[in-house]
Amino acid sequence: MASAENPTKLTTTEVNPNQTAGRAQLGEFASKFAELNDDVLFGEVWSRTNKLTKRDRSIVTVTALVTSGIIDQSLGFHLQEAKKNGVTKTEISEILTQVAFYAGWPKAWGAFRQAVEIWKDSTDATDAKEKFEQESIFPIGEPNTAYAKYFIGNSYLAPLSTDQVNFSNVTFEPRCRNNWHIHHASKGGGQLLVGVAGRGWYQEEGKPAVEILPGTVIHIPANVKHWHGAAADSWFSHLAFSVPGDDCSNEWLEPVTDDEYDKLR
Repeated sequence: MASAENPTKLTTTEVNPNQTAGRAQLGEFASKFAELNDDVLFGEVWSRTNKLTKRDRSIVTVTALVTSGIIDQSLGFHLQEAKKNGVTKTEISEILTQVAFYAGWPKAWGAFRQAVEIWKDSTDATDAKEKFEQESIFPIGEPNTAYAKYFIGNSYLAPLSTDQVNFSNVTFEPRCRNNWHIHHASKGGGQLLVGVAGRGWYQEEGKPAVEILPGTVIHIPANVKHWHGAAADSWFSHLAFSVPGDDCSNEWLEPVTDDEYDKLR
């Protein structure tokens, strides 16, 4: 396994089909071992994400290393990879606690010493965001700074296509919602939302709010005042499709107040 190599010379960018650490460190001394390390272990096994995700493989690898008593820098490298691959602070704590009962208490202690350092800057909010991003089938994208003044809370935007139909994945942190707004059009127009992950809300003026779950489709007619956003206890993502029309424009209006929002159940 990778722990047999010198992990101090590995970087997080090397866990990919272009892995060269084996050849760089062993050269002609153990060319076959280097080939198996670079081309098979990292080039093939770690890349079989259609069988197991890199996150799953990180969990398996960390568990195997701790169980084997390998709690040196090799484990530190794979703990860093686990964090990069989406394993959260809460999850690594539970994983190592579980492993302790089967692999041994001292081994878990050694692993925890490194994990605490690696995840020390991970806040609860960051932890939840990383977990949600890992579970979503679409990227959450970058902070939606261009439209931040029209949102309460933090949102993220990942443009997915500008060909044929323009659509993006929009992600909201818990309680985040956009202002009341209207998609104006003289003909056609409006917007289509498709729930992707988490739980959210959609509401038209004068009507009860509608819960949005993964797979929920929301048709927003042109010239209708409305808002949408996340539930109070959940991150939320939806695809947003712009419906073609004539004389299309967006009008941003007042925020959805806490009093309005807190009435939702």
